[in-house]
Parts: sequence; structure tokens; C-alpha cells
Amino acid sequence: MNRVKRIFLIVLDSFGIGEMPDAAEFKDEGSNTIAACMKSEYFSMPNMKKLGLFNIDGVKDLDAADNPVGASDSFDGAVARMREASKGKDTTIGHWEIAGMISPNPLPTYPDGFPAEVMDEFEKRTGRGWLVNKPYSGTEVIKEYGKEHMETGKLIVYTSADSVFQIAAHEDVVPVETLYKYCEIAREILKGKHGVGRVIARPFIGEPGNFTRTSNRHDFSLKPPKTTMLDVLKDRGMDAIGVGKINDIFAGKGITEFVRTTGNPDGIDKTLEYMDKDFNGLCFVNLVDFDMLYGHRNDVDGYAKALAYFDDKLPDIIAKLKSDDVLMITADHGCDPSTPSTDHSREYTPFVMYGDAIPVGKDFKTRDTFADIAATTLKLLGVDESLDGKSLL
Repeated sequence: MNRVKRIFLIVLDSFGIGEMPDAAEFKDEGSNTIAACMKSEYFSMPNMKKLGLFNIDGVKDLDAADNPVGASDSFDGAVARMREASKGKDTTIGHWEIAGMISPNPLPTYPDGFPAEVMDEFEKRTGRGWLVNKPYSGTEVIKEYGKEHMETGKLIVYTSADSVFQIAAHEDVVPVETLYKYCEIAREILKGKHGVGRVIARPFIGEPGNFTRTSNRHDFSLKPPKTTMLDVLKDRGMDAIGVGKINDIFAGKGITEFVRTTGNPDGIDKTLEYMDKDFNGLCFVNLVDFDMLYGHRNDVDGYAKALAYFDDKLPDIIAKLKSDDVLMITADHGCDPSTPSTDHSREYTPFVMYGDAIPVGKDFKTRDTFADIAATTLKLLGVDESLDGKSLL
């Protein structure tokens, strides 16, 4: 196997490829994010086809009506279908597993809102009252409660099917840095049995009837309780670079350098910039728009357009790969934009690898865990470390 110096691991946030066998336990029967997007007239992924996306288990088996693309007789990359071993379908657990840590227990969720012991302490320590405290769409909650928030100064607190505590506030009422401090307070409160995966700042602007969320969102995550590939690389003196919300997801643990992004186009541009830099290790990228802007908002055409945009930029990424680089593309869960639910879905995810060190046209079939990605990453980088998962190589 050729020596590998740099790996670029890109997560297409929520790009699922079909329900997992236990989808019913998560109320996600029938979910298939890629199949939903294929039905859009805007769907186009010829470059991912060249790498083997449509040769992956499940994807190649879609009905012809759902899959106008079809599998290739040969393809340039190596592929696999990834099964999530952790008990969850959220961003945090998905990324942790990609990084080599299986979570046997789900993070806590609050379909009926957070208990009084949490909310009373939060109000006491922030000095502000709160509104809502139940699962809600992020755009709908500011539409319905934004005016009352501006009049009273009370914080809009809500959750979802995921393990999240979200705080929305108008930037003219609560300055962004103050909102971040409130999130840090919530993060301190939400530990132990109430240790949600993420506390999320959701600032917005505008007037009643015309509110808009801003790009000043910030996630305050739990630290991974076990070692991940990021820790391993950092401990070996190698680079573990985060692009997008990667640093937030891992609460900075194991990250040697990071940059935040304003969306998919910016995330792709930042990745291309890192490809021009000399480093030794991993560049871990999250492209969040698929999930945040389209999956959660049930926007099939928007999701398809975002996939087409990424695919159109893929040749630029491949052109910058050096002989000792490897490109990996995967996802962390599903978020089918065609189902009534606006939440994440329990789905398999795709895994595509490409580079001089990668076998051409190899199908690794269905894997038992996302953690095989971490094991493969460390193997390629010449690092001998035992985490959850097994190397595909």
C-alpha cells in the first residue's frame, strides 16, 4: 500500500441511502434520502457516479424509476455501505462513530420538554425567563414566538427529536456573545443524566413576520467520553483539522486546527484552501446545508440542488489531490426531505474513497459500523491504534 500523508474526509451531513433494519424503532420506516432526491429534476451527480456512489449496496438496488443514473460497470473509487452501530441518529453520535467511538446508549431526548429542575436552574443562572420548552421547528418557533421574545426578553428554548437544547434569541435583544454565555451556562447544567449531545445558539434578526436566522449559530457539544482518531493523530504529533462544525461537534477534543464556515460553498472553498497547504494527517469536513437548510425543511429540490453543486465542485477537489492524498466522502445519518417528519432518519450512509493508495472499483459491501472509517483512516496514515471498527484495507 502506498504511503498516505493527507486524508480529506468530507461528511455530506444527512445524506442517507436507505432505512436501516431497525428504522422502525426510530419511527423511520421507508426513509431514503438519496431516493427522495433522485426524484427531483435538479438531481445530478455524474462525478460521484464515476467514484462508485451508485454501485453501493442499496443504492444500486433502487427501482429504475427512482434511479435514472444506474450502477457503473467499472468505477474509479472504492465504496461501502455503512451501518450505524450506535443507538442514535443524530449529528454528535454519528460523527463520534465515524471517528472511531461507538455509543451503545442513546443520548437523552426530551419529547415533552426539559424538566423543571433544568429550566428553573437555567432561569436562575441566566436571569431571564423562557418560552416554549418543547420540540419545535427552528424556523417556525421564531415565527410564532419571536415577537413575544422581543417584547419580554424571554429566551426561546426548544428541542427536537435529537439530543439538543436550543436557544433562539434576536441579536438586537440578546447580543450574540451574551447568547453564547447563556449556552455555556446550559452546557454546565446539562450533564450526567441530562447530558444532551449539543446546546445550540440560534440567533436571528428581522421584524415580526420577517425573522431570519443568522450564520452566528454555535454548537456547544459534549466532549467525546472516549478516545477518537482525532486524539490519536494529535497525540502522534499529526494534524487533525476541522472544517465547518467539526470542532463544535467534538468540543475541540483532539482538534489541532479548525475553521468555521458559512455554508456548503464556503466549506468547499475552505477545503480547497487546505488542499494547497502542507500538512500531515486528517482534514475532517462537515457540509451542513444538506441537513440544516433542506432535510429539516423538507425541501427535496433544494437538497437535490445542493448535491448537484457539491458534485459539480468534486472535479476541483480531485484535481488538487496529490499522489499521497486520499479523499473520503460519507454521511452521519439521514434526513429524508420527502417524509412528513422534519427530523433525522435512521439510515445507512455511503462511503466512497479515492486516491492512488485506494483499490479501483472495489466494493466493500455493507459494514457493521461507521467506525470502520476511523480504522481505515489510521491504517492509511500508518498509525497503529485500536479503536472501535476495522480497517477496510
